[in-house]
Amino acid sequence: MNSVSISQKEFNTISALLYKKTGIFLPNAKKYLVVHRLMKRLRALKMDSFRQYVEYIEGNTASEMQSLIDNLTTNETFFFREEKHFEFLGKTIKKDFMSNSTVRIWSAACSSGEEVYSIAMVLSECLDHGNWEVFGSDISDIVLDKARKGIYPIERSSNIPRQYLKKYCLKGVRSKSGEFTINNNLRKKVRFLKINLYNEIPNIGMFDVIFLRNTLIYFDMETKKTALYNVLPLLKRNGYFIVSHTESLVGITNDLEMQKKYSSIYCKT
Repeated sequence: MNSVSISQKEFNTISALLYKKTGIFLPNAKKYLVVHRLMKRLRALKMDSFRQYVEYIEGNTASEMQSLIDNLTTNETFFFREEKHFEFLGKTIKKDFMSNSTVRIWSAACSSGEEVYSIAMVLSECLDHGNWEVFGSDISDIVLDKARKGIYPIERSSNIPRQYLKKYCLKGVRSKSGEFTINNNLRKKVRFLKINLYNEIPNIGMFDVIFLRNTLIYFDMETKKTALYNVLPLLKRNGYFIVSHTESLVGITNDLEMQKKYSSIYCKT
């Protein structure tokens, strides 16, 4: 089936459904993305128009909504993305977290897990006592399944520091050639759970550091405030909140103080 077009009404309906469930706003400029991402669903459902798909999802919201979310919220990520954040994390751990208390870090929009395992490698190197854990969450079942497996194409290893690559990653052989796997010892220290930041957060405990990078840019101001209202109570006082270099929390919350040397890293006051 060739690509089909989407009307403004059909796009508006899909956009409104996604916003209602996730808080993610899709401007008109994202029409091509919606068509591109949802074409495989139309093929799987043997539909030849978005009119049919809109009618279907409106009548079967519970069963199809997760597929819509999975297809429209998967975002690009890679190991050790925005390297300075991991440099900061390493320095902060050695300075502030060297006691025997358990260090907990949450990757609140972890996608397929690269951020979680990058954090885990840094913690493993810095905390000899081993009292740490990394918690990863996302709204997409598809990416969480990939994250739990910890298996990635070999080309995605290019940003992992060589010493970490040798210590924490296993190169696939024979049928697994072209892949690498995060080793079991590291994977045992991480946990993944499906969480919608737009809704009330389940009881997952308190955290010393929360990463929420490359996510708020998809929210409007109201939804950004809702997400932070839900997330920030789980950050310990004097804990760190990290967003991407392209994001800002100015005008969104007064509970965080920007760090002088890092405009994308905040401390909870």
